[in-house]
Order: sequence, then structure tokens, then C-alpha cells
Amino acid sequence: MKNIPFKSLLFQPTAILAILFASANVATAQPGRAEDQRQAQVTSVSQLSDVQPTDWAFQALQSLVERYGCIAGYPDSTYRGNTFMTRYEFAAGLNACLDQIVSLIGGGESIDPADLATIRRLQEEFTAELAALRGRVDNLEARVDDLEANQFSTTTKLQGEVAFILADAWGGNGISDDEDNNAQTVFYNRGRLNFITSFTGRDRLTTRLQFGNVGNSFADEINTNEGRFALDGDVNDNVILHRLHYAFPVNDDLQVTVMANIGAHLFYADTFNPGLDAGNSGQGALTRFAERNPIYNSGAGGKGIGLRYQLADFLEFSAGYLARGANNPEEGAGLFNGNYSALGQLVVEPTDGLKFGLTYVHAYDVSEGRRFGFGATGTGLGSLSPSALDDASVLSESQLTTPVVSNSYGLEMSWQLSPKFRIGAWGGFTDATLVGLGDAEIWNYALTLAFPDLLVPGSLGAITVGAEPYLGDLNVPGQTDFENDVPLHVEGMYKLQLSDNIAVTPGIIWLVNPNQDDENDGIVIGTLRATFTF
Repeated sequence: MKNIPFKSLLFQPTAILAILFASANVATAQPGRAEDQRQAQVTSVSQLSDVQPTDWAFQALQSLVERYGCIAGYPDSTYRGNTFMTRYEFAAGLNACLDQIVSLIGGGESIDPADLATIRRLQEEFTAELAALRGRVDNLEARVDDLEANQFSTTTKLQGEVAFILADAWGGNGISDDEDNNAQTVFYNRGRLNFITSFTGRDRLTTRLQFGNVGNSFADEINTNEGRFALDGDVNDNVILHRLHYAFPVNDDLQVTVMANIGAHLFYADTFNPGLDAGNSGQGALTRFAERNPIYNSGAGGKGIGLRYQLADFLEFSAGYLARGANNPEEGAGLFNGNYSALGQLVVEPTDGLKFGLTYVHAYDVSEGRRFGFGATGTGLGSLSPSALDDASVLSESQLTTPVVSNSYGLEMSWQLSPKFRIGAWGGFTDATLVGLGDAEIWNYALTLAFPDLLVPGSLGAITVGAEPYLGDLNVPGQTDFENDVPLHVEGMYKLQLSDNIAVTPGIIWLVNPNQDDENDGIVIGTLRATFTF
């Protein structure tokens, strides 16, 4: 904290300093006035209409004020109060002028010798009062220093978000042999209550309660996980403990995040998509895919630890480990023997506003559902989902639940070209091994264009074009052919910030070649999202 003399802070507030020139008479405030009470510097004490210059001391100090400008009054030149001036009050005003003159001398300005003689005489006449005042100030300064050194106390703040979503989906007929898309217009809600606690002022304990009814968006109706909303999640209108994380600095360069519930690599590592990646909230992109490279979602929902280390001004390294069955003591589970995901990432920022990332994620998955924790993005084949592999007759029934070991590689970029335009891009490749069977290749990539403060301050326009994770190649003995057309994802949105706490976001999502098959009808999802924060 900058060391500002406490004396200046104490003796220059308006109410005290204006008193100093009220003489021995009563100065009466004008009742009922509603003008601006802000202080304004004045040049002459005689401008303070309630102050009556009566004695030598006043006139001497008035002369100093006129020369060196060290007294403040109200803009309408009145003293507002009803009291007599005491010697201590006058000494306080004198002290304020002394501080100003000392400051001027320290700055190299010369002082008239006659003024110095006046100052010396005033000091002599008010020696006792000045000494008493300065003694009190020294005591106050010591107490303030002690308060500043111990001012932090454990504090918990509540941050809330509630989102309402009106949405519908059209198209997608023929994706499933069982039924066509019968999606209806829906009205969803999702809420979060975040309790943010700090014990030292630099750490952060996040406890989140979540509720809502979004489920898995339209996945069951359109028969694909492509286009799922960023804020979906199956909680069935129940209130659950969602996020329980503790982040703290080891030193100025190293930050540690411990994730005891609903961990993910995105909570500690840079994901290169500011504004759009809002942590699956109602304030960023419409869909999960448009938030970030899906390889960051590997192991999502697990428990573990993440590190973020600033190697240099332009270089950062992140690493983390997550285990989805960390709380399960059964064989084949636990912190190290069940599903896990480990990330390593290098971030290079050659210049302000331009960043590149190299990301590696190693994972092991024995799930019978979606693999890799891709955050419910991409095609069924793209996540090596046993049900999707079965529907496509790619693998035999005995091969469907084979454990998968994967190595994912990501290249990311974010470039802030101007305060109102940002471009982002990523590419992801996953080399997956179906243990004892063969290999698979999974791809995803995207380009994002963001327009902060578009039309209205705080608003955000954005366009995302890319391919959600899809199975590009599979080498397994006895496999049959499968469709591997590129499934395109096109998304446009405009978040209109109506106030500090209310935003409305209309948007549209267009899925081409859903489930990586160009014979499937395209899908259009329209949505209107209202987000309230507090």
C-alpha cells in the first residue's frame, strides 16, 4: 500500500477543515439543501461564507491559505455545522497548511521569508495544541498499520446464476432405424449457487449447489450427442452438490487446484476460448462443443488435482490428474486403478493478445457408456460408445466393453486482434487403443469468431464452425465398414447484456451430417436463453 501521511487524510476532510475558519461565533448550516456534497478546493478562506475572520491568527492563516491553497470547503462556500471553534480545531487547520507548505518546500518551491516568520509565530502560539494533535495522529497511524496487516478475515460470498431456456429441434429424421425426430418445444431451467470462501485472501474454496431440468438436451430425440447445450446435465430438478474445489497459490508463479467433486481439466488449465468458455454456465457459448476443445473434457466429473505454473512472462505449464472412481474402494476402481485422465499443457504467449497451446491428455476408460468423458459431445462412434458400435455393427457383442487407452493431442490458438474482435481455433486428435483388439482415430476441430461489446457494452456475438469428435478410422479384426463423413457443427449466437445482471441470448445450431453420415437429415436447433446473475 502506498505510504500516504495519515495527517493529510485526517485534517483535510471537508467538515473538519471548514470548521477551522468559523471563528468564535456560531456558524449555522442552511437546512433542507440537497446539493452535491462533494468537496471542492477553494483559493481564499474568505470564500467560505459562514467563516468570520476576527483575529490576527485567523488573518495570518488566511494569508497562508490564499498563497498556498491548503483548505477545502463545500462547493457552495458554506460551512455546515453548529459549533464553536476551539484552539484544537484551529491547530488542526494550521497543521494542514503546515503539511502543504512542507510538501512544497520538499518539491523545490521557495517560500516567502515573511510567510516563514508567520508560520513560526503561529507554531509558537499553538505549540501545545499541535503537539497533542500530532501525538494522537501518530497513535492512529500505528493502529491503522496494525489493522492493514491483519485486515483479512475468512469471508464467504454468494454468487448465483439462473438460466431459462426456450428451445426446439427440427430435422434429424433417419438417424435412428427405430424412430424419427419427434422433439417438441421445451422450456428448461438451470440454476447454480456458488459459495466462494477465502481463508487468506489469495486462496479460493468453491462450493456449488446446482439444480435444473435440462437433462441431456435433445440427444434422445435426435439420436446424437452433437449440439448438446453447454448448461445441460441430468439432475432431475434435484439440488445436488456439484463442484467442491480448493485453489491456492504456492508462490507467485504456482497455483494448485484440488478438485474433490466434479473435477475437470478446464478448471485449472487455459482453454483458449475466453468469453465462450464460461465453465458450462449460461453466460458463454450455447453448446458444450463451442466452449472448448473436447479433449479437455477427458476424465470430466472425476476427482483430482491440477497445477498451473508460470515459467516465464511468455510461457506457462499446466498439469493435472483426475480419477472418476476415486471414492470407490472396489477392485478396478479407486484413485489409480479405475478410469483416469492425466493432462500436460504448454502455453506460449509471444505477444499480448496472442496465445498458442500444446495439449496432451492420456486416459484409461472402462466405461460402458461414452468413452473419454468427452463431455457428451460428438458422434456415438466418436466416443467409442458401446451402444453406437453395436448399432453400427462395427464390433461383436463380446468386444463392446473392451477397455480403451487413449492419447489425445491438441493444438489451440487465441488471438485478440482488437478489443472488439477475437479469433480462436483448435484441433484435436485422439489415438485410442481398444485393449487386445486394435486402434481407432478420433478427430475434432473448430474455428471461433467472437465480437465482445457488439452493439451494447458487455454483450457478445459469436460464430463457431467445426467438427465435433468423430471416428475417422478403426482397425479391429473382423470389423465391418462404418460411415465416417465429417459431422459439421455451425453455431451462431448473440448475448445481449440488458443490465449488469440480466442477459438474453438468442441463437441457432446447425448440424450437418449428424452421426457422421451424410445420408442423415441435417438438424437445426433454435434457442432463446435468459440468464440472471446475482
